Amino acid sequence: MNNQTMTLEEIRLAGIEVLSKHLGPIGMVRFLQQSETGWGNYTEERHKWLGDPDLKILAKEIQENTPLNNNKNITNHST
Repeated sequence: MNNQTMTLEEIRLAGIEVLSKHLGPIGMVRFLQQSETGWGNYTEERHKWLGDPDLKILAKEIQENTPLNNNKNITNHST
């Protein structure tokens, strides 16, 4: 069955079947326990991962890495 026409329930059941087949029942349960929603506290833990980034530095990095703002990719069409 095409994934785009499957219901969310069908996708969930197919996923469980694949996990069980490849990881075995115990591995499947362990995987599902790790990936359940509500695990951990993102608000508290993100500071460990991200630190305290400077907004101006982040904005500059985003602009530098955006293709539309990269001078190499811009063609001047003015006459």
